[in-house]
Amino acid sequence: MRKSVAAVRHVHFEDLGTFESVLEGAGYAVRYHDVGRHPLAALDPLAPDLLVVLGGPVGVYESDVYPFLAEERRLLAARLAEDRPTLGICLGAQQIAAALGAGVAPTGIKEIGFSELMLTEAGRAGPLRHLDGLPVLHWHGDAFQIPDGAAHLAATGLCATQAFARGRNILGLQFHAEVDAAGIESWLVGHAAELAAARIDPRLLREAAARCGPPLREAGGWMLRAWLEGLD
Repeated sequence: MRKSVAAVRHVHFEDLGTFESVLEGAGYAVRYHDVGRHPLAALDPLAPDLLVVLGGPVGVYESDVYPFLAEERRLLAARLAEDRPTLGICLGAQQIAAALGAGVAPTGIKEIGFSELMLTEAGRAGPLRHLDGLPVLHWHGDAFQIPDGAAHLAATGLCATQAFARGRNILGLQFHAEVDAAGIESWLVGHAAELAAARIDPRLLREAAARCGPPLREAGGWMLRAWLEGLD
């Protein structure tokens, strides 16, 4: 039987990207749960073999404005308590960190664009080694603290906490290794107001995606495969 992936998606274009074909190739059947369309309360936190919480343009600390955030953290807390395989990307990683008791707050800087990660010793020893020296996409203004008991895996010059792992089954990535360069236009249009406010030229991001996308697709695939193979 195929294993199951439940992917919690906040905005339609921030999907699994290049990770989807890797998951399917590894024997997983992917099902999206779109916030606002599919109630999180209907999702059994322990049922999927893998839970992925994707990115989105809201902050962990905005639960009074976006109540689903608190509901999502409750779902994550139940899953994390059982150490069930869970991957968080950008907002998803921040939600995992918050569910584990770590702080999440604005950095005061928009880190948007492609740049290399600086891996820690723990990062170089694990699946993120496949991303060493490779530009990945960053698109955030908030950052998480590393949860107690988790390993700090990566940093950039603008954000000291880019990834963490708690054991083999819990992985949080602040950056986007899953982005499909062929779909970058949806990101540029969907986040047009944010780019304008940050005075970032979409043409430069489009050019960087065309240049960095193909090697990131390959390396991101190897990273995800290595993580899946190491699940407990």
